[in-house]
Amino acid sequence: MRDYPDKMLPAQALAFQRDVLNIVSQIPRGHVTTYGIIAAWAGWPTHSRMVGRTLRYAPEAASLPCHRVVNKQGRTAPGWSRQQALLKEENVTFKANGHVDMQRHLWEPLL
Repeated sequence: MRDYPDKMLPAQALAFQRDVLNIVSQIPRGHVTTYGIIAAWAGWPTHSRMVGRTLRYAPEAASLPCHRVVNKQGRTAPGWSRQQALLKEENVTFKANGHVDMQRHLWEPLL
């Protein structure tokens, strides 16, 4: 695991989690955003992996549209085979390589 020079204090980690969950709750149907965009909007642009951990382990995330979060190339989460099907149900289109068409579906928050 990478050692971040800008480690979070416990209070910052809680605020980060709250911000991540808030941003994910706003992703509109038929759109996706990236771990990196979420991390940047939460004020920690180097912590995109922590966004993924937050979505995986925060109990509140279960009721959010976490399937709308992909990596910057538009790849879905490894090991989550249902993610692509959930996105297709929302008319998100995929390129021939299996990645989300980011030009058509990328959403950036307006906080």
